[in-house]
Amino acid sequence: MLLSNFFHQRTSLFKNLFGSFVFLMSVLTGIATAIIHKETLEPHHYTHQITDYDKTHVLHLLLNEKLKSTAKNQRYVCIVKQVDGQRSFGKAILNSPKDTSCHLKIGTNITTNGLILKNKKPYNPNMFDYGSYLENQEIYAQVYTRPNEIKIGKYESSLWADFSNFRETIISNLDHSAISKEELNVLNALILGQQQDISTEVLKDYQYAGAVHVLSVSGLHVGFILLFITFLLKPIGNSRKGSLLKLFLVVLSLWSFAVLTGLSPSIVRSVTMFSFLAFGVHLRRTVNIYHTLIVSMLLILLFKPSFLFDVGFQLSYLALFFILWLQPILAEIWQPKNKIIKYFWDIITVSFAAQIGAMPLSIYYFHQFPGLFFVTNLLILPLLGVIMAVGVIVILIATFHSVPFFIAKTITFLISLLNAIIHWVATLDEFVIRNISFSKEMLWCSYLVIILLILWLKKPEFKRLTLAFCSIILLQTIFIFQKQETVNKRELIVFSSRKNTIIAERKGANVTIYSNDSILKNLKTNSVIQSYLVGNFCKPASKKPLQNLLYFKHQKILLIDSSGIYKKGINPDVLILIQSPHLNLQRLLQTMKPKQIIVDGSNFKSYAKLWEATCRKEKIPFHYTNEKGFYKI
Repeated sequence: MLLSNFFHQRTSLFKNLFGSFVFLMSVLTGIATAIIHKETLEPHHYTHQITDYDKTHVLHLLLNEKLKSTAKNQRYVCIVKQVDGQRSFGKAILNSPKDTSCHLKIGTNITTNGLILKNKKPYNPNMFDYGSYLENQEIYAQVYTRPNEIKIGKYESSLWADFSNFRETIISNLDHSAISKEELNVLNALILGQQQDISTEVLKDYQYAGAVHVLSVSGLHVGFILLFITFLLKPIGNSRKGSLLKLFLVVLSLWSFAVLTGLSPSIVRSVTMFSFLAFGVHLRRTVNIYHTLIVSMLLILLFKPSFLFDVGFQLSYLALFFILWLQPILAEIWQPKNKIIKYFWDIITVSFAAQIGAMPLSIYYFHQFPGLFFVTNLLILPLLGVIMAVGVIVILIATFHSVPFFIAKTITFLISLLNAIIHWVATLDEFVIRNISFSKEMLWCSYLVIILLILWLKKPEFKRLTLAFCSIILLQTIFIFQKQETVNKRELIVFSSRKNTIIAERKGANVTIYSNDSILKNLKTNSVIQSYLVGNFCKPASKKPLQNLLYFKHQKILLIDSSGIYKKGINPDVLILIQSPHLNLQRLLQTMKPKQIIVDGSNFKSYAKLWEATCRKEKIPFHYTNEKGFYKI
């Protein structure tokens, strides 16, 4: 590689050879980095030590991060240090009853006797795979404890733990201030990167208005912090020593802020980039922003390769790249002379550039598109600057004691105004496009279309225009192929749903839903059904109450409900038991001789266990949706 680099200026052969070596080294470095950071390759990882996941284990854990709590449990990311007295390694999620964990803080060592359960695949088709999401973060299991089974040990001081508890002190001081609860939760997200306590209603408003990025601490927020730090450091001179001191304080402040807010992928990306810019300013060199973008991404992935699979990381880099690449082209369309008009025009062009870059990936992951995103940004960005300025002052005061009344009321008013604007935009429901079906092939082809069109806009040539049109035709071809595949598919699904029975019969793009009245009346809000429809390019053709007898692909399907009533002599191919019927299953199986037994989530677990034992004795396949997930014919 060094020799090819030395000679690459002399001949095209060595130039091509050098490029090939660089590409090969990049690939090998990426593979090596991913392997090095794969925690399950460690011999002491807890996944190699636990053989029986059905019994409780004595676990020694170190609390590392607080997560959003559920109705019953406080949740923490913890480091497993010992399993049944053996030295161990790895990360898991601790689910601890709220009444026993209110006093736990990050950095605390605890010993508990609890179940440790592996991550599971989704129980229904096309649902979000939370298990894979956790495994991308090197979390492979969850620990469940009972009340009063946690023994609190010593506090283990570390930079991460100290910053986390310092953040909790700030939040505690804010709690004792005159800031309303809902506005305080938004402030914690805006400044401290803590979204755990934001209500579902407020979060939905931000999503539908296309402003959810505001709640994730990223480049916008770091930019405000950098301006504030630069303002505070103005009295320091620009001598060699003064400039070096400024650089040190700026970088230290930015990374302290990143650790304080939890080192999310978006904040790490932003702080890394701004650190490079600070070095460029210190060296008085013109910084190539594209090089800075690529190098920052490379450095982050070398230390944390799992960020590559993080949705926030992907959206963050794509949005920023398209702002740098596309926004100057959009800005040239119109160049207003009035400064105020130019300010708002810049907001529109930046918003459009970011949205175009993030749109295909956002639709692929979330299956919706906020049509009024540019209106939202026009209304909230000027206000957000004021909120960030006041918010930083509020946080600085809260590091020492509660916030004075008049400042607390000021930030409450500003955030309530922000929430009101967001809510107003979100209520314009007709502009929010939901349940968009979008495959992975369509995602890649969409980016190909966008990139080729932008290249043509930058340099209008017939060749580039031809390539752009070819990419559009390719996208249409993929869409037609997807439609054809949908039309030719037939299947029947018994979904996994606790306390309810949901069956879907699909013929092409049309789906018939069988369930009880409460489910059928709320199909649009049922995540299980909507995920299936969107993921398979389908629509609900009809809704029907549950029937005792169904026919599908020459198979006879019998449903027996809580009444336990059924016609004799039917001899079904598939028997579905729902709503815990009282029956002698062994006698029924000997009479009907079905080929498959399906038990859904509407049955008692104790009944399901007895039926499973009976089926095993009669050598008939048994499928329990609460354990194995949905069943498909």
